[in-house]
Amino acid sequence: MRYAHGGGLTPKGQEKRERVRLEAAERFARGEKTEAVARELRVTSRSVRRWRREWEEGGADALRSKGPASVERLSPRQWERLERELKRGPLAHGWDDEFQGWTLKRVKLLIGRMFHVGYTIQGVWKLLRRHGWSAQVPLRRSIERDDEAIEVEGRGVAAGKRTAADLGAHICFEDEAGQGLRPPKGHTWAPRGARPVVRVRGRNRGRVNIAGVVCYRAGHRSRFFFKLHIWHGRRGEPKAFSWRQYRDLIVMTHLQLGTPVVWCWDNLNVHLVKELADFAEEHKNWLQIFQMPSYAPELNPAEGIWSLLKRHLADFAAADLTHLTRVIKRKLKKIQYRPHLVDGCLPPTGLTMGCSRVG
Repeated sequence: MRYAHGGGLTPKGQEKRERVRLEAAERFARGEKTEAVARELRVTSRSVRRWRREWEEGGADALRSKGPASVERLSPRQWERLERELKRGPLAHGWDDEFQGWTLKRVKLLIGRMFHVGYTIQGVWKLLRRHGWSAQVPLRRSIERDDEAIEVEGRGVAAGKRTAADLGAHICFEDEAGQGLRPPKGHTWAPRGARPVVRVRGRNRGRVNIAGVVCYRAGHRSRFFFKLHIWHGRRGEPKAFSWRQYRDLIVMTHLQLGTPVVWCWDNLNVHLVKELADFAEEHKNWLQIFQMPSYAPELNPAEGIWSLLKRHLADFAAADLTHLTRVIKRKLKKIQYRPHLVDGCLPPTGLTMGCSRVG
């Protein structure tokens, strides 16, 4: 369809719809059939038939926009003030409970407090839609996150970019993920009101830990490498990667790439141990390590790899830990052979590949 439901509530949407109707009028004048007009303009035949009747009665002027169906009770200046207050968030207006979002009821109350104007819930919905607002699921951010530090040093990974460009190196982003026998939830079709049931393992003992690294260099194929650590839940068995395993991952990546490596990862405790710092100092001729800002997973392209993996494992009932490990390996190897998937993990971070560096 040319536009979604409600797409004409905003002035911009009304203008867009008017252009479509006027184009339809030109096609009517050329004698084109209803089905052909609907197909070319990507609208329904029912709409085209209605437009044709109006055009036959009043010409092209009958298809021009007549403005919004109702007149707003708030003036443009009042709406601008209301929008500023809405962007401040509900906490700034006294809603200090656990829910940190706007509801139609809260917006209705805020309008009454600010302008002494009565709105219904349906009226608030129409008001917000008309001005381009919609109900959305917000992103989650850690309270401890330092946005200023991320904006300055994280968004461009500035030091790492310059070093990679100077050394002719790959810039590598490392991250960890894990999966137990209880799979992530996925979506499926089912009759309305009859929620489907997926049987999974009740006991979730054992886990497959994954350390993955995505590697980029302008003019070269993007690469992805990974290392697994299987925890069976036995007494005394290490649950997570050791610093030696991270060291081996760095060495393996360097040998596979055949270039210097600029290594970027988060502030996990094991990443900061003295042994890894000494290893980096000992091999500084081909290895440079940079710490990414805390609580900023959206800056790491490796997060996109985990999203692809979790989507593949949704509602997957593994027979045992060996079965789960085999499926994870197979999916990660498929990603390794599809560099366009690795490339697709980079744009959501805000980073781009320049002529000679990540920019």
